[in-house]
Amino acid sequence: MTRVQEIYPQGRITLREVGLRDGLQLVNRFPSTEAKQRWVREEYAAGVRHFEVGSFLPAKTFPQFADVRDIAQQVAALSGCHGIALVLNERGANEALAAGVPEIASVVSATEEHSQANANRSREAAIANIRRLCELRDAGTHKPIVHAAISMALGCSIAGPVDPNEVLRLVEKCFEAGVDAVGIADTVGYAGPKQVGDLTRAAVKLAGEKPICIHLHDTRGMGIANASAALDEGARILDGSLGGLGGCPFAPGATGNVVFEDLVFLCESKGFATGIDIDKLVKVRAILRAAMPDEALYGGLARAGLPRGAAAKAA
Repeated sequence: MTRVQEIYPQGRITLREVGLRDGLQLVNRFPSTEAKQRWVREEYAAGVRHFEVGSFLPAKTFPQFADVRDIAQQVAALSGCHGIALVLNERGANEALAAGVPEIASVVSATEEHSQANANRSREAAIANIRRLCELRDAGTHKPIVHAAISMALGCSIAGPVDPNEVLRLVEKCFEAGVDAVGIADTVGYAGPKQVGDLTRAAVKLAGEKPICIHLHDTRGMGIANASAALDEGARILDGSLGGLGGCPFAPGATGNVVFEDLVFLCESKGFATGIDIDKLVKVRAILRAAMPDEALYGGLARAGLPRGAAAKAA
């Protein structure tokens, strides 16, 4: 069994908590390191095993990620726990490799317009960056999973609709560059269930035994419906953030990622065991309310609770 198959067993549901990275990328106020560590500990106690730990970006510009190494170390110390970190360039990649993060992610935009606006580089340059990251992985003793996330894959707030065939071309190029997994991101919550289902089915077929992760935002209230469509079409790795934290500078008014708690409930309702205790998970929101009192938190489970008689935790 390969490392990728060990972390992302084929056919088994994996839910990744991205609140500590994606959820904090635009906030004005963010939790202290101690509060983040409590966040991880309490979600781990609820059954969460996959965490985005932060981004390797300049601390002066992104102070919310200055403690990314501390959070990565904490996740690594928890039995069966897996950490993922975002890098945008070779400097960040080298820092993440030195920190021993088990999975390193980087981004390729689905549209040229977004790639230039977001990263000031072409899509081809972004693919070259992914290829270089794979070379650094192969040359070192620490060989993390390399994950390429395709942003704006289901619609772009700058360029508009995105041709799914172009996204599949990028998926193929990322795998050719040597990545272990590819993410399909509806970065600005552009799409509905049909588009998400169709692209998920095609991407899963193209990837074969390699993992495809679906990363959805709830900008237009379609997040859970889109996640359900992705599950129906073979997706088994999905991202969400506690309380729906997150957003994108290219989606004004966006409400952030799919609510992690609601995503767990969706999976359980469709017969996919997650091993996550929803009641315990919802209680972790208290950490966010205390650390970021002005930040909006979303979620149907937090508002209404589990249906009467429903089990909080899968077998």
